[in-house]
Amino acid sequence: MGGPGDPPEGTPEGGPGGAEDEYRSVVFDESFVRAARLQESSAQERMADHAPAVRRRPPLRRGVSRQALILVLLIAVAFGTAIYMGVRHPYQTPAARQPVEPLRMTVIPLAPAGEVPGHTDPEYLYAHSPAAQFRVGAEGVPLPASRRTAHFSDSQVVSALTTAKDYIVRSALYPEVLTGREVRPVRVLLDTDQLDQFDESFAHPTADGRHAPTGWLVRFDPAAAELAGAKIRVQGTLQAAETDSSTLEVTGDHTFVYALRPAGADDKAEVSLFTVRRELHFRFDRDDLRLHTAQLVVSYVQAGPLSCTEDSTNHLRPLLSGQTAKAGGPAGTDPYATGSATALCGSLATSAQPRV
Repeated sequence: MGGPGDPPEGTPEGGPGGAEDEYRSVVFDESFVRAARLQESSAQERMADHAPAVRRRPPLRRGVSRQALILVLLIAVAFGTAIYMGVRHPYQTPAARQPVEPLRMTVIPLAPAGEVPGHTDPEYLYAHSPAAQFRVGAEGVPLPASRRTAHFSDSQVVSALTTAKDYIVRSALYPEVLTGREVRPVRVLLDTDQLDQFDESFAHPTADGRHAPTGWLVRFDPAAAELAGAKIRVQGTLQAAETDSSTLEVTGDHTFVYALRPAGADDKAEVSLFTVRRELHFRFDRDDLRLHTAQLVVSYVQAGPLSCTEDSTNHLRPLLSGQTAKAGGPAGTDPYATGSATALCGSLATSAQPRV
């Protein structure tokens, strides 16, 4: 008869007792237990058909996630690229801009040997003068064929030539400038570092080789003469050259011939010709090329017929048809004195006058 805890028929063959003996030698080590990772299902999950009492939990991911790994890799690539670019293209501090030179100017009046010839028809005077073949207006200031230099492109050379031409045209052909009504069309083309000298020249004209308005532009005394026509004759050249890696220079050499009559005279009054020869030297750095401005560094002007006794600093006072130059000339100049330029005056060749 079996014991109290045994079934009446005794322990069945293959029962727990035998099973205990069968698995007694099985050892569950720690790694096996961790791999099992069983978790009891919830009540809702157990209510579903065929739901197991426990479910296997997903294994815990160890190490760095894929997204983090990609982020670290991108940072490393960006850092390496920055170092490479720093070595190949190191930052260079831009060179300091060279100081702008003040304009040096010379205005030489040309006195006629005799009486100034005149005629009622300006075209007749032009046709019988050396200006017969000159072009009219801005057409007489053509741009030359341009070519790139060692450090400046074609477009930069063209920009310098165009700015120089604009300055020449505005300062010698604009009616409002010639009559003394305006200076702004010329002023806006100057480098900003020359504006103080320009403004001082017109506020306080002085024959010191630095502050004569007639060194910056052509303008006639409105009380003495006026234009007898808009067809001003012009001829000359423009040339560009590189002086160093940061500077272009343009030289303009032009002759302008104006038909003038006495101020306030009617159309029947006699007209005479007035000639101005201007040699201008412009300088351009890269800022000037970008801003369409110029540095005017040299202005050499010859103009006549003028009287040497007249002051040509602020305005040009032409000798008109039938007039002659006054006797005498500039007062003696002391070459040892400082602060004033030596006065100059020349003679206007007879061949430069119209043959009437």
